[in-house]
Amino acid sequence: GKYHPHGDVAVYDSMVRMAQDFSMRYMLIQGQGNFGSMDGDSAAAMRYTEAKMSKLSAEILRDIEKETVDLAPNYDGTRKEPTVLPSVVPNLLLNGTLGIAVGMATKIPTHNLSELLDALIHLADNPEATTDDLMQFVKGPDFPTGGIVFNEKDIRHAYATGRGGVVIRGEAEIVENKAGNFQIIVTSIPYQVNKANLIISIADLVRDKKIEGIKDIRDESARGEVRIAIDLKSGSHPQKILNGLYKHTELETTFHYNMLALVEGVPKLLSLESMLSEFISHRKVVVRRRTEYDLRKAEEREHILLGLKKALDHIDEIIQLIKKSKDTPEAHANLMKRFKFSEIQATAILEMRLQKLAGLERKKIEDELKSIQELIQELKSILADAKKMLKIIKGEFAEIREKYGDDRKTKVVKHGAKEINIEDLIPETENVLVLTAGGYVKRTDPSEYRAQKRGGVGVIDLNMKEEDFVTIFLTANTHADLLFFTDKGKAYSIKMYDIPEGKRATRGKSVMNFLSISESEKVTSVLAFPKEVKNAAGSLVMVTRDGVAKKVSAESFKDVRRSGIIAIKLGDDDQLLSVCHAEKGDDIVLATKKGQSIRFKESDIREMGRGAAGVKAMKLGKGDIIVGAGVIKKDQKDAALLVMGQNGFGKKTKIGEYKVQNRGGSGIKTAAVTAKTGDVMASMIITDQTEVIAISKQGQIIRTALDEIPTLGRQTQGVRIMKLRGDDSIASLTCL
Repeated sequence: GKYHPHGDVAVYDSMVRMAQDFSMRYMLIQGQGNFGSMDGDSAAAMRYTEAKMSKLSAEILRDIEKETVDLAPNYDGTRKEPTVLPSVVPNLLLNGTLGIAVGMATKIPTHNLSELLDALIHLADNPEATTDDLMQFVKGPDFPTGGIVFNEKDIRHAYATGRGGVVIRGEAEIVENKAGNFQIIVTSIPYQVNKANLIISIADLVRDKKIEGIKDIRDESARGEVRIAIDLKSGSHPQKILNGLYKHTELETTFHYNMLALVEGVPKLLSLESMLSEFISHRKVVVRRRTEYDLRKAEEREHILLGLKKALDHIDEIIQLIKKSKDTPEAHANLMKRFKFSEIQATAILEMRLQKLAGLERKKIEDELKSIQELIQELKSILADAKKMLKIIKGEFAEIREKYGDDRKTKVVKHGAKEINIEDLIPETENVLVLTAGGYVKRTDPSEYRAQKRGGVGVIDLNMKEEDFVTIFLTANTHADLLFFTDKGKAYSIKMYDIPEGKRATRGKSVMNFLSISESEKVTSVLAFPKEVKNAAGSLVMVTRDGVAKKVSAESFKDVRRSGIIAIKLGDDDQLLSVCHAEKGDDIVLATKKGQSIRFKESDIREMGRGAAGVKAMKLGKGDIIVGAGVIKKDQKDAALLVMGQNGFGKKTKIGEYKVQNRGGSGIKTAAVTAKTGDVMASMIITDQTEVIAISKQGQIIRTALDEIPTLGRQTQGVRIMKLRGDDSIASLTCL
């Protein structure tokens, strides 16, 4: 505290940091007691801790007693303190620093000792070496907490200019346990990140639903090893969650280099090369001053030894002379006068013990004199030869490297930190998408529905609220882009894999979790775009409940905003019912609740902009509405129209039975609507599909082979496909 204007409290805080293995890459203090933790716990009060210097600290103070550095008065002028330490290791780069002063700041990361010393030895041999040359040795920062640093280009820029940001990530791996559930295990965190705060921030993201799929978070760190275990829900995408953690938490941070240091009292922004060059210059000064000090001491000793040797040669005379002198000062003066000894030599002779007169002792003085004279020669040659001095400096670097060098803790990745593309990790499989009238959506593996004979009761799907029922049911690839169209004529986009996977009996999640739709909006149509179709030509044909149709280029829906875009301008009380993909030469088929249908060419509708209102597609009778719309591709001559009535009756009819008309007509009969069959609820164009899945309003599902459904004429009622209970009715159907 006598050296610091703020007393011992400020010094204690600095000392504590030097004893923390998560703050310093190479600890300078060995602490005994509680010195804090990376969870932000502070150290115990100084009366409870003990400390001593580490071995490396001794190397930072090496030769300080040999007048190698300048001393200046301390803050109150009562004692002297060194202006700089005679360090053999470049501690500024080794342990880094972070400081803020008036109008300037510095931020230097920690580094690996072996790498720095290799670079220093190379630079000593090749003073012209550039930062690029030195980066063969110094790969990047090496943090005490490990982690991964990214992008050689960013690191090179930071080292070349002294400024720049480098991305650091904690190490995390995705592991699967025996039960098949995934965990994310974090084994290191970025430098200077508070572990406890990191865990709290992850928990906050889960609470605020910014990251979905995390079940539990535990801190399992022990004995200085970091381990954070994050349990994931089944069906979640581990890599997607990990990307989210990197994006939203301090599991990924950027370290901003600002390598500002004092060079002879002046703040300068330094590159890696200039910083190491300055350190070599510092070592040259220290070694020169140390050698000069050793030389001075050696010459002083030589002077005394020469005096002792001369005295031993004339020992009898000297003894007589001392005996005759009345006191010590007189003896001292007589020795100087009679034998031309210097003051120092005369004093040494007077202080010499009688034992030095023994023969062997005499020999010792002669041997010491000889070795001191050799040392003087050696020291003088070092001071005269810059190459010799450089060799000593390099030798000391190599010795320190041997003694204290260790392996890197931080991994360096040459390329930038990229989010692993989630699509690369998700297998491409066919999934069923189920959407209910209440707005719940889920995706299911089709094998959940076992095939049954027609006429069966079906299996229960969806643990739904009583009044809820399924409205949309479609199959698509997990990588497909889904376009959701609502009754209000808006379109929204999302990836199939973004919808959580559920079992047959789960309800799913509200579609509002994924799309920013208003409460009054209902999704009426979902289109699955395989990647190649979305980029291809073609149009989307939209049909409203009141028989209005509109054609828009598929290109218009390539980039759909999160907040949705307008797809069609609707009339009063009208609703968008269906959207299909159509190409040149295709036909459109519409079916109504009362069993009418119409088939017309897609070219009858001209292509319009997204904001347009559309044209009349079919003239409807009183109380009639469109219930289904489909597209027949130009090469699908053997397609069929599948219709299904409210009470579970259905049939297929060859598409050849429907003549091509002009749009706007009232169409022809497609099914006999009777009390037994109920109104037509759904229609679908069948081409190469093999199975039909029908779902009732109360969540009954039947999956049956299309071969089992007879192909009948237009005017017929059809056969029972599904046996419904009580007042249940068919809600929708899809084909696989």
